[in-house]
Amino acid sequence: MEPRAANSGSKPKLVEVMADRLREQIFAQEPGAPLGSLNELAREMGVGIVTVQQVARVLEHEGLLDVRRGPGGGYFGRRPDITSLERSFGAYLRSEPTSWEEALDITSLLFNELCAAAARCKDEAQFPVLEAIGAEIATSTAEAEIGPLEGRLQEQLFRMVRRPLFEMLTRVAMGVSESRQADTTFRWGFGLEQWQASRTAIIRAVLARDADLAHFEANRTNRREVLRILDEAATS
Repeated sequence: MEPRAANSGSKPKLVEVMADRLREQIFAQEPGAPLGSLNELAREMGVGIVTVQQVARVLEHEGLLDVRRGPGGGYFGRRPDITSLERSFGAYLRSEPTSWEEALDITSLLFNELCAAAARCKDEAQFPVLEAIGAEIATSTAEAEIGPLEGRLQEQLFRMVRRPLFEMLTRVAMGVSESRQADTTFRWGFGLEQWQASRTAIIRAVLARDADLAHFEANRTNRREVLRILDEAATS
């Protein structure tokens, strides 16, 4: 039997409590693990099936729950899909005009740490890949190449350093900036030669396995430029 509500505000509270409980159960198991049927979960949680259905809708929206119908069906735990999280976060940034500047500020700051961490990478096979990307950057001849090459550089740094939150923030910030303004100089803050010099200095420091220098070059050639762009945007 459904616990009786003491007041009109008790029902949402019950759903929140049960959602927290089931969320912890999902994270304690492997993705795809069965959680039980609707009736089984209702009995296990000591609530009615309506509450379980409400909890299921919350967790489905979070990307934590699969509801399968038919024989062998039921409720199954899962992990959020980063693409869905990026879409939701990107939509939020588009609805808050100043949040893009904040995201750009944060990602440029974290980029310093990413470059330093890449220099500490223990997988030696990743360094020749980075070196090859650096060679392409150094020999690029058109500003139209900045976007694709920058994307490849970011992807390689992500592979060298497992930083999921920073990766998501960076992808979203880059996507929103492209939707806000298609001009390359606005997106990257500088022209081809300055961008080449910046990325070449950073890559050389990473290849030298010098974390302090990689952090210094990222701050000197990237973050300071981002701060200049944000200052100009704030005063324009």
